[in-house]
Amino acid sequence: MPDTFGSLIRDWRGQRRMSQLDLALSADVSARHISFLETGRARPSRAMVQLLAESLDMPRATRNVLLNAAGFAQSYVARDLEDDEMAAVREAIDWTLTRHCPYPAIAFDRHWRLLRTNAVSEALLAPMNLEVGDSMLEAFVSGGPFAMALENRDEVARHMIVRLRTESAHLGGDEVLDAAAAMLAAHVGAAEMPDAEPMPAVIPARFRAGDSVLSLFSTIAQFGSTEDIALADTKIELMFPADEATRQALVSSFD
Repeated sequence: MPDTFGSLIRDWRGQRRMSQLDLALSADVSARHISFLETGRARPSRAMVQLLAESLDMPRATRNVLLNAAGFAQSYVARDLEDDEMAAVREAIDWTLTRHCPYPAIAFDRHWRLLRTNAVSEALLAPMNLEVGDSMLEAFVSGGPFAMALENRDEVARHMIVRLRTESAHLGGDEVLDAAAAMLAAHVGAAEMPDAEPMPAVIPARFRAGDSVLSLFSTIAQFGSTEDIALADTKIELMFPADEATRQALVSSFD
């Protein structure tokens, strides 16, 4: 039996740890009205559905479910990155990736599937049997060439677990992300914990590349003001050298 509008709002309030009063204040309505909407004593307008979805920071796909539950047509679609109307987005992604050279940069979807790479990341990932269309998440969790190339796999895994759980929580739960986090947690649980000492500013990933070790940390960018389901989940990861040896290796290899 499909969820009702009221039960969806109640469930998402729980996930966001918001009381009826919290949601009411965020949406600028009365707590009594929120109560009536949840119990079915009041029916929401389309504008109210959108307002509550925004206040609860629902993913676009879930907002479609909420609209349907309230008796309205869906508002959000998932476009293919290769669609004609996505030309400006493709150009923005490619511009960003290309101009990040000589450092690696990639674009990926919610399940870490590679959508775009620049020349440096393509060269780095090729020996690990990774290319556009593949999932970096599967490559890491499986313990294949990508994971084996990481000298500090356990250290990186601990941070990935937190990141995966955070991403899943934002989506209201995601089976793929949750399963990967559980597998990594089982692996890291048997690994030796690091010594208790002050943590560094960033935790770089140290990749073995031939006779060299590339130490890289990253920042992640996402599109703002997007109403497309797929684009809202698209991330651009820009990697930077964590030491001078890595910087020199990347610069010289790109010349």
